[in-house]
Amino acid sequence: MKPTDFSVHMTSFLTHYLAAQRNLSPNTIKAYRDVFTLLLRFCRDGHGIALERLSLAHIDAPLVEAFLDHLGKDRHASIRTQNHRLAVLHAFFRYVQSDVPERMLQCQQILAIPLQRHARQNVGYLSKEDLALILAQPDLRSREGRRDAVLLSVLYDTGARVQEVIDLSAGDVRLNSPAQVRLMGKGRKMRAVPLMDATVQLLRDHLRENSLDRPEHADHPLFQNRQGERFSRSGVRYVLQNYVQAVRSDHPGFTQPVSPHSLRHTKGMHLLQSGVSLEIIRDFLGHVDVKTTQIYARANLEMKRKALEKVADDTPLPKMPSWTQNKTLLEWLHSL
Repeated sequence: MKPTDFSVHMTSFLTHYLAAQRNLSPNTIKAYRDVFTLLLRFCRDGHGIALERLSLAHIDAPLVEAFLDHLGKDRHASIRTQNHRLAVLHAFFRYVQSDVPERMLQCQQILAIPLQRHARQNVGYLSKEDLALILAQPDLRSREGRRDAVLLSVLYDTGARVQEVIDLSAGDVRLNSPAQVRLMGKGRKMRAVPLMDATVQLLRDHLRENSLDRPEHADHPLFQNRQGERFSRSGVRYVLQNYVQAVRSDHPGFTQPVSPHSLRHTKGMHLLQSGVSLEIIRDFLGHVDVKTTQIYARANLEMKRKALEKVADDTPLPKMPSWTQNKTLLEWLHSL
């Protein structure tokens, strides 16, 4: 059976365009692939289209809108998730329109489907006191506890995404001055991030204890699970949650949600509060655009606003006269 035009372009998009031309990471490509999996199931189960007969002509703007509606109503996907799915389809049809000019109108109708507006989430970051409580939890008398202490310290100190820390190898660490780690970020972009002295000492001990300071072990994972393999994202989350729960048991008032990404946000906020410019924070965290980094500035302003409101509530202000009592002013306004 002859392959359909949709199958040809989808395969080329996932295996060649995203990997070779866009240089996206394997995890990002998997996320794109998952969107197409959902779309294929929707076309098959919701519209009765046999997958071996699915063509570009079937996937028009009404079908994409129905797919998004299905995600929200049947799969209970959040607006943020629906927007991600739509952004993937936008990328695909932006790619298709240059290869299939006769489908340009159909592609542009899909590209015209707007992302939904949603409320901005507050940046979840930890105070210095709460951060210190979590970092003090690992038991340094055990090998596993020492590993976890280094893992959490590196997560915070570098402001790295969890996948960036998972991908670290021993050779990515430089402890000679200036001490730094080399992170592979989104879009396969490499950046060097400086380390604090305390983290340098933890890493030096960690490398020595696990024989990772040998040149022949440069490609070994910096952090290994019990099987001697790289951590998974869920594995890092599990380690962190164990110590967060330990803090909660001793401090019942600590109810703030904490994830590995919270440590990244915490580093960004602490840098901003220390007077570091947004441009430097952008480069430190590996953001493509400073607009992404501005979430920390907005969160910081919101925090200051709430503090000022609290002070204002406690400060008795003199009662101001009402403009409605000024008859001359009212007569002038009514005459306009």
